[in-house]
Formats: sequence, structure tokens, C-alpha cells
Amino acid sequence: MNLRRPSAPPILYGAYALAGLSLVWSGYAITDLMNSGRFGLSVALAGDIGWLTVLWAEHRGVTVRLSKDKVVDPAIVGWVIALGVAVLLVLHGRAEHSTAQAIAGPFVVLIAKAVWSFALASLRDPAALTAEQEAEINDVIRSSEHQARLHAAQLDHFDREAEARIARIKAEARIVLARDDADFEIGLARLEKRAAIERNSPIAIAPITPEQNPITIASTPEQPHASGRPEHAPTSPIADHEQKSIADLARDHVAIHPNNPAATDAICSLRPDADRPSVGAAVRRARRELDGGIYR
Repeated sequence: MNLRRPSAPPILYGAYALAGLSLVWSGYAITDLMNSGRFGLSVALAGDIGWLTVLWAEHRGVTVRLSKDKVVDPAIVGWVIALGVAVLLVLHGRAEHSTAQAIAGPFVVLIAKAVWSFALASLRDPAALTAEQEAEINDVIRSSEHQARLHAAQLDHFDREAEARIARIKAEARIVLARDDADFEIGLARLEKRAAIERNSPIAIAPITPEQNPITIASTPEQPHASGRPEHAPTSPIADHEQKSIADLARDHVAIHPNNPAATDAICSLRPDADRPSVGAAVRRARRELDGGIYR
């Protein structure tokens, strides 16, 4: 089945003819009234173009919304322009001292406007939506578009927050990794320092027993002291001179033993007469010196 496009109503052709005649007459009259050459012609063309634009807006149903309840109807604007041009044509007729021009000029413009109103009404689809219905549909479309853009903006905001949080986590991880690297380097330096101390420190000398030291007079009986208490047998002055202090023994055994209790036990086994708390304090001081002032 072939669908033929409906033909234009005959009134439309008359509207075209009247529009052309009105534009030519109004352009000539306004230009002559202005008496300023091209400037007057520009004013006439501005009025004609404005009138045609309003006719197009009226045909397409284009409106200007001033507020939620106020809408500018293009038909009203078109009549205002037509009346303005008619007033200029009346002034032109008076300037020419011609009553016929003062009456016929605006008559042509007003007739053309009236014919175009009927022509546009004949072109309008009876089933077309009204301006209020179109406005309601546009409001729904506008609201849905607003919701879609708002949702997209919220998603973008969430993505930016997530990226900032991920960047913060990565920065904190880099800090932890740097601390671990520093701790590893310090621990490695301590191990190297301990190894160097063990290589360079003298071998601990065990106490010499009376059987190993011939100089010691082990068989000398205890002689009574003037105070009445028994006096121990004198030992060799060389052994007394070579006996190390608690501090020296602490430095030696801290370099050998991995922890303070082991070093303390070793020193106390060599020096049974030493005070254990004092030996422990000396070991801790030696450990701090060995670790560079860091107590572990």
C-alpha cells in the first residue's frame, strides 16, 4: 500500500504571496521613512526577519518559558511585531501626506499576518500534543536526565575516593617497607660488627689452678692473722696482675655469647666470688657499647 504525502492546503499559497508582498512593501516604506539609506534598509530587514522567525516558531510550537507558570506564546509576539510594522507604515503614509498609504500599508501587513494564522492552524496536526502536554513530557525527560547525570557524578566521586584511598595505602606500605629495609641493614651491620669484634678480641684466659702455677705456694698452711682469723696462702703476684676486671670480662663475653644471661653465667663461673647483680649490670653496659648504645 502506497502512502501519499498529504498535499499542502491552498491557503498556504495565499499566505506565501501575502507574506512576500508584505515584506516588500514594509521594507520599502520603512527604508523611505528612515531616510538614511542602508541604515534604514537594515532596520526594515530586521523587522522582516523577526516576523518570519516568529512565524516559524509559531508553526513548530516553540515557546519561551519565563517561569514555571509563565510561557511566552510566539503568536502573541508575532502580532506585536505586525502591529509595530503597521505603526511605522502609518507614519510613512503621514510623512508622504498620503492617506491611502497610511491605510493600505498597515492593511497589507495585518492581512498577511491574519492569513498566516489560519494557514498555520491548517497545518497543525489535530492529534498533536498541546503545549502543556509537551511541557510535561519535557519535565519528565529533564528529571530523568538530571537523575542520570547525578548518578554518574556520584560514581565519579566514589571512584576518586577509592583512588585516593588506594594511593594512601600504597604510601603507607612504602613507609613500612622502608622501615623493614632500615631494620635489615642495621641488623646486618650489627652482625658484621660482632663478627669483627670476635675476630679481633683476645681469647678469654681461664683461671690458673694451683697445680698449673708452680709459683703459687699451695702447700703453705694457713697462718693465723693478727686478728685471730686464718690468713690464706699468698698467691703469685703475676696471677694477681693478669686477673681481668668484671668490666673487661663483660666486654669479652658479650662478644662471645648471644644474650646477656649466658654471658653473666660464664663470668660468674669464672669469678665465683663476684656479685651476680653487679656482673649483670656490667654485661648490660657492655652490650649497649657493643650495639652502639641500643639496648636489646
